[in-house]
Amino acid sequence: MLHLPLNSSHAAGRNLRWLFVLRNLLITAEILIILVTVYGIGIPLETDPLWGVIALMVAVNCLTWFRLQQTAAVTELELFAHLCLDALGLAVMLYFTGGATNPMAWFLLLPLIITATVLPQHYTWYMMLLTTGCYSILITHYQPVPPLPVAEIKDTHLLSPEYLNQRRFELHTFGTWVGFVFSAGLVAYFVVEMANTLRERERKLAEVREQGLRDERVVALGTLAAGAAHEMGTPLATMAILLQELLEEYGDKEHEDLRRHLMIFKDQIDRCKNALSVMSASAGHMRAEGGHVEEVRRYLEKLVGQWRQQRPETRLKFQVGEEADSQALILAEQTLSHALINILNNAADVSPEGVELRARWNRARLELVVIDHGPGISPVLSEKLGKQPVVSRKQGLGVGLFLAYATIERLGGSIEMRSVPAGGTVIRIVLPLMVREDGDE
Repeated sequence: MLHLPLNSSHAAGRNLRWLFVLRNLLITAEILIILVTVYGIGIPLETDPLWGVIALMVAVNCLTWFRLQQTAAVTELELFAHLCLDALGLAVMLYFTGGATNPMAWFLLLPLIITATVLPQHYTWYMMLLTTGCYSILITHYQPVPPLPVAEIKDTHLLSPEYLNQRRFELHTFGTWVGFVFSAGLVAYFVVEMANTLRERERKLAEVREQGLRDERVVALGTLAAGAAHEMGTPLATMAILLQELLEEYGDKEHEDLRRHLMIFKDQIDRCKNALSVMSASAGHMRAEGGHVEEVRRYLEKLVGQWRQQRPETRLKFQVGEEADSQALILAEQTLSHALINILNNAADVSPEGVELRARWNRARLELVVIDHGPGISPVLSEKLGKQPVVSRKQGLGVGLFLAYATIERLGGSIEMRSVPAGGTVIRIVLPLMVREDGDE
């Protein structure tokens, strides 16, 4: 199963949620600043237009909340329109509070920073023109902030006249500090979270590209396998004919040992011919022949029985968890069976004295754990597993394991391998299952 990447509409939707939260914080901060300025410090601002702008921003945020409840995808243009509304709202607030002389004027940089972080470059240039134009207009067109009525300030205010006169406290500097701290906090948290959304998207795109390259290798290996099956079919058929003639020629009791060895050769040739017949089959034919729904326990028992016939010399300890759900079904594909058998073969190659297979499942997923007692996996091989065929078969790993990874992940599962400090390798495989509907037989 190919996992789809995080597309631009999904990323825009997540960023719009962050923008919704950020706008709530900006509205709260603006309300607090108005209350402190008018009722705490005592500056007689014209509050009616300020409350009107805040009411409009609250209405926009309510519409944003309803928009986020819908299933329709959020576009990049829609996200940019929200940022433009925020920039215009900040510009209007600044117009009634001193324009460019307001120490909070550089709040206009926030929409530009967010746009540059989460949207394509051309939106950044548009936002730069909008915010620069607003700031340029606010340099000459604004309503000045009334002077601080120091003589009328009483000791009950947050800042008394004595304190202001003694410390020569600069409100402009204080406002600049508050604006810097607030903006820095917003950038450090919200903009970083929005950027993480983009990094997650890029990561998933990279995973899809890597999976595409791996699928190309799988197709190439399948083509080579079909060619190899065709080329090796004639030699194997010739060997089978000659072997049958030898069995007929040396069929007496005097050559019993020779006949026993010849029978072993015959079994191995038949095994090779069966494997080549599977390799030469088309992928669609394999899925049509081998893909069917089956009970998990029955499927695993058949798989274990098939493997034991191939590797009778290796002891396999098969355990099933007590919590196994009898209603769970699995898509028993032939490619999946080959992948699991290949993994068991790799484990048996490095651990001929015995291999363990533990299975447990519920209605949603099947977990298989294969344990061998071999030398483990080197870090160099561990980095290559599942990404490319391993050239060396010193530890029983090769093209088959690469194909096993591709098959399991194509079915929506996962596989991981780790070495045990005491010796050996643990392979954990997780596969999705199908739940039997009520009434199904």
